[in-house]
Amino acid sequence: NLKRMFPFIWDYKGRVLFALLCLVLSKLAVVGVPFILKEVVDSLDVKADTAMVLPLALLLAYGALRLAGSLFNELRDAVFARVRYHAMRRVSTRVFEHLHNLSLRFHLDRRTGNISRDLERGATSVSSILNYMVFNILPTIAEFLLVAAILMTQYETRFAIAVFSTVILYIIFTFLITEWRMHFRHEMNAMDSQANGRAVDALLNYETVKYFNNEKLELNRYDETLDRWETAAVKSQTSMSLLNFGQGSIIAIGVTLIMVFAGQGVVSGQMSIGDLVLVNALM
Repeated sequence: NLKRMFPFIWDYKGRVLFALLCLVLSKLAVVGVPFILKEVVDSLDVKADTAMVLPLALLLAYGALRLAGSLFNELRDAVFARVRYHAMRRVSTRVFEHLHNLSLRFHLDRRTGNISRDLERGATSVSSILNYMVFNILPTIAEFLLVAAILMTQYETRFAIAVFSTVILYIIFTFLITEWRMHFRHEMNAMDSQANGRAVDALLNYETVKYFNNEKLELNRYDETLDRWETAAVKSQTSMSLLNFGQGSIIAIGVTLIMVFAGQGVVSGQMSIGDLVLVNALM
């Protein structure tokens, strides 16, 4: 679990802290871009009898913030790469050591293919978990709270309510659909490991297979496993498409609602065109 992974991450605590600093700076740059864009739009939205002046300083600041966001994102990934791959190496080594400590009976089962595929998948999962937790889930929560605070302090309450409602509905929908489709992914992984195990074990026991003329039997067993994997993979991808469409629909409805509110504010004179651009970009 995450608690057991923490010592592997903390071996490079300096890199971890610097990567988190880069993450914070990149998020501040990302949130700052819509504000500069609002000022640019408002400065260009002049009356007909007023001379238009190019807001060069604002445009340069806009470009600088976008560049800073990209720079800190890439710098974060580059600094954290050592931490991520070090954790993958340490976890893989621990698992390999654990396999050597298992009983002889376990190793006599000759499940070499299954184990090799599970080792590979487990090492990759460590990297995925670290990336999601450190650079996706926690930063997204922080960014959401920052945006919500901006909307609540600078605009009407209905903007913040719309954002909160959209995000809560998004989270609930994602959780329910993910829980429903999880067994497809589990079955897919299980069949993948089983197929790889049967292929590797058949090749390791090549002489025995040839001696008993079992090539066709091994081929049929391998194909049957891949057939079950194919069915699970199709269901997993189909359910993923459903999840993505549902998430996109929720975001689209939320953005539309925000834009309607902002449009009403512009028509009534309470908001500028720049404010409309700002709330859309924040959403």
